[in-house]
Amino acid sequence: MLRIHEYKGFPNPARIRIALAEKGLFDLAEFISVDVPAGEHKQPAFLAKNPAGAVPVLELDDGTMIAECSAITEYIDNLDGRPSLTGQGARERAVIHMMQRRAESGLLDAVASYFHHATPGLGPVIETYQNREWGEKSLERAVSCMSYLNQVLAEKKYLAGDQFSVADITAFAGLLFADFVKLKIPGELQHLIRWHERVAARPSIAYS
Repeated sequence: MLRIHEYKGFPNPARIRIALAEKGLFDLAEFISVDVPAGEHKQPAFLAKNPAGAVPVLELDDGTMIAECSAITEYIDNLDGRPSLTGQGARERAVIHMMQRRAESGLLDAVASYFHHATPGLGPVIETYQNREWGEKSLERAVSCMSYLNQVLAEKKYLAGDQFSVADITAFAGLLFADFVKLKIPGELQHLIRWHERVAARPSIAYS
C-alpha cells in the first residue's frame, strides 16, 4: 500500500494523483488528508514526516518517508520496472528531467510565489511572511514561462517529445494553479492552449 499524505485539490498532490492514474496504480494508494489551510502541515506530527512542512509525502510500509513530487513520481514510475513518465535511456531521461524542472520552477513555483506573496494566500495564520514585490515578479515569471512552453510545443506534441511525461504533469498542475489565481493562458499562445486541451482530456486528469 502506498500511503500518500496530501491535501486534495492542491497542485502538488494533483501531480501525484495523475501519475498514479497514468501508471494504473491509483487503487494501490491510500490518501491521508492533511488539513493545510488549518496549518496541520506545520504541526510536529507532520514535520516528523517532512521537515519542509509540505505535501505530498509518500509513506512506505517500512516507514520510509519520501517528499518532493519529482522523487515520489520517480518511485511510482519504477515500481513495475518499466519507467515511462520519467523516460527510458540517458538522453530521454535527461530531457524529461530538464523540462520538468523548467515547468516546475518557471510556472508552478512562480504561480505559488505569486499566490503566497501577492494575494491573501492561505490567510494570515499561515502566511506569516509576505513580500508583495517578489509575488508580482513571480507573476511575470509565470507568464514568461507560458510563452516559453508555447514555443517548445510549436515543435513537439508534448514538452519533452512525442510521449506524455512527468514534465507535462507538472506543467498541467501549474496551469491548474494559474487558473485558480485567475491567471489565464494568453490567447496568443495557441500551441500551449491546444496542448492544455489535449492533456485535460486524458482519463488520468479526472483523478486529480
